[in-house]
Amino acid sequence: MKKVIVYTSPSCPYCVRAKELLKRKNVPFEEKLIGWDDEAGWEEMRKKSNGMKTVPQIYIDDKLVGGYTDLAALDSQGKLEEMLA
Repeated sequence: MKKVIVYTSPSCPYCVRAKELLKRKNVPFEEKLIGWDDEAGWEEMRKKSNGMKTVPQIYIDDKLVGGYTDLAALDSQGKLEEMLA
């Protein structure tokens, strides 16, 4: 299985949903929790995503999948398993 990284922030409902979806699918992932005052963390995330400022940001093998709605769409289309294989 490919490496999955999820950038999240505290009290983000879409972050919670993304993590729940991955857990339901038994997909191991690394969570990078960025606190509201963690400027270095936010900067790292923005650089990696070419300026995207929202969370969650979900990566599969360093490829940006998008946020929760993108992940859920891939899952409902049956494409998530393909990406993870």
